[in-house]
Amino acid sequence: MGQVTIYLEDSIEQKMTEAAKSAHLSKSKWIAQVISERVKTEWPQSVADMAGSWSDFPSIDELRHSEANDAEREQF
Repeated sequence: MGQVTIYLEDSIEQKMTEAAKSAHLSKSKWIAQVISERVKTEWPQSVADMAGSWSDFPSIDELRHSEANDAEREQF
């Protein structure tokens, strides 16, 4: 496991300390959690759960129906 040293302005450190305390985490674990959330490459489950929840959203066929034809591709 790697270690990182960071330097924070006093006011930022105070806010970080309060946030970590509020989350019942050490400062190190809180920072690791924030970084982990920022580098995720997948949608949160709450977003995935919303898929299909709009009854008035057009279907894929309705969306594609209004598209123009593709231009012909160049021959190489």
